[in-house]
Amino acid sequence: VQLQASGGGLVQAGGSLRLSCAASGRTDRTLAVGWFRQAPGKERESAATIFWNSGYASYADSVVGRFTISRDIAKKTVDLQMYSLRPEDTAVYYCAVRTLGRSRFEYWGQGTLVTVSS
Repeated sequence: VQLQASGGGLVQAGGSLRLSCAASGRTDRTLAVGWFRQAPGKERESAATIFWNSGYASYADSVVGRFTISRDIAKKTVDLQMYSLRPEDTAVYYCAVRTLGRSRFEYWGQGTLVTVSS
């Protein structure tokens, strides 16, 4: 599975951005797709996850009510719509795929930088 993340950029606090993750290759065993982020000097953390078949989504407490994850099965894309961005949302955002039978996300995209200015 290959993943291509896009949509990052510079935005002012309170603004919005939409990230997109395009998957290619052997995607038929996809269980879930997640968006993760890593801020400077901090560990990588999960922001949102969506289960591919059901569409069930879960979010980190820090983004609940501000971020929405969605998927387009036909296009094999997963988007992360981010609203009310805060400076603490500044990070490199990665999308990742977890496949059936696996307990961890094993395929990762290259990351896209989101910078939120105060």
